[in-house]
Amino acid sequence: MPRIKRAVGAKKKRRTVLERAKGYYGAKSRSYKAAKEQTQHSMQYAYRDRRNKKREIRRLWITRINAAARLNGLSYSAFMNGLKKAEITLDRKVLSDLAITDAAAFTKLTELAKKALA
Repeated sequence: MPRIKRAVGAKKKRRTVLERAKGYYGAKSRSYKAAKEQTQHSMQYAYRDRRNKKREIRRLWITRINAAARLNGLSYSAFMNGLKKAEITLDRKVLSDLAITDAAAFTKLTELAKKALA
């Protein structure tokens, strides 16, 4: 039985690793061994940061809502509690957008939240 040569598959594997490593500094973009290690790390970071991105965006929304609520005399937690008691179900993304683009509508929401708290 003839032996199997693996030049084509091995070359393809190395080529894909080196293509992924394009733009990396020094040997990490030229040497297969260094590039392979760096791309593995890079893919781990990408996986982790796709999840962290969601956390960071939510934190940004909360910060924006808090700032706008405080301009209207409420803390973030009191504002959210008031909305819940008033049975207004808007998510943080929408509230954040309202706080930036439509201050008048956000002010009305804070007034409704204050009434519900009282």
